[in-house]
Amino acid sequence: MKKVMMGNHAVSHGAMLSRVDVIAAYPITPQTQVVEELSELCASGRLDARFIKVESEHSAMAACVGASQTGARAFTATSSQGLALMHEVLHWAAGGRLPIVLANINRAMGPGWNIWADQNDSLSQRDTGFMQVYCESNQEVLDWTIMAFKIAETVRVPMMINLDAFFLSHTYEMVDLPDQADVDAFLPKARLTPNLDINDPHAFNALVTPAQFFEIRVHLQQSMEEAKRVIVDVGKEFGEHFGRSYGLTSDYMLDDAKIALVTSGTASGTARVAIRELRKQGVPVGQLKMQAFRPFPTEEVRDKLAGVEKIAVLDRNFSWGAGGIFAQEIKAALYNAERRPQLYGYIAGIGGRDITPETIKEIIRKTEEADRPKADYTWIGVMP
Repeated sequence: MKKVMMGNHAVSHGAMLSRVDVIAAYPITPQTQVVEELSELCASGRLDARFIKVESEHSAMAACVGASQTGARAFTATSSQGLALMHEVLHWAAGGRLPIVLANINRAMGPGWNIWADQNDSLSQRDTGFMQVYCESNQEVLDWTIMAFKIAETVRVPMMINLDAFFLSHTYEMVDLPDQADVDAFLPKARLTPNLDINDPHAFNALVTPAQFFEIRVHLQQSMEEAKRVIVDVGKEFGEHFGRSYGLTSDYMLDDAKIALVTSGTASGTARVAIRELRKQGVPVGQLKMQAFRPFPTEEVRDKLAGVEKIAVLDRNFSWGAGGIFAQEIKAALYNAERRPQLYGYIAGIGGRDITPETIKEIIRKTEEADRPKADYTWIGVMP
């Protein structure tokens, strides 16, 4: 069935189709419609799930931790300061190897108080142990929500689905909703052990000494590395079931490109419009879209960018005192590569500022004209 829906409702229906058992709900703009829609789906009987209204985002993730520990399929959603408030419990979810799925609507961090799109909220959680993917369209939002449960339950690591505030969350697009029976065939209920069981007691997340702690962290990293393969495998399997395949990255007109534009989120679609126009003008530019950020697809980034002369990274985020976060990660990924193209970092669209085709063209023009990077980053679109 095809239905026109906002990005937030695409999250909700993805969770419903995944047959979540427990939903922890706390509203925050621009995420609120995600849990509002889920509450209506539960109330109508279309979704058989426990809907828990909590008093904060910290409690929302804590409720998911408890639910997941019993073997329930747990889900919550948040944004911006709400995600920041979850920070402590995100570590418990990842360290506890709990396959929770969290939808985060990318919104700027205050102050100034801002409710528009910006990736700093999710990227400031990049070291918590959550896998992270970034969506370009409402269809991707729904599909990744379903895939996230399978990926997370396979590697026993929680996963965060990210979508741009308002550009996706409140924008209506046509979405292909798969049949419940088809989703059930793709995503059967996992039996996760050990679980909380009064008849089979275990201790969870107890105090450990240095003799055990090191190995716990090694095992989590090993699962993150395994997740690279699992994400690709699940993305291919999803394509076999539903006709839409996914991976760690995707590329566009990159085979013969001399300049690669690296994008994520909704800026990716805008970039392709600009790239097509620039190609008609003879500019040899292509695109690498980053779908996964954690685990970071180091090998795939090296391989796909090996043939270009210059890389322009568009970041809708900023690490204070350093630069764009995707640009930093790509620099690190290329450091030990046999060939390192020049990398130019650009910051645009933070706080919800529009990224237009003209923004993309300006970035490509600056990259094409430069002999070498003169700075680690360049601000694009700053008002005089």
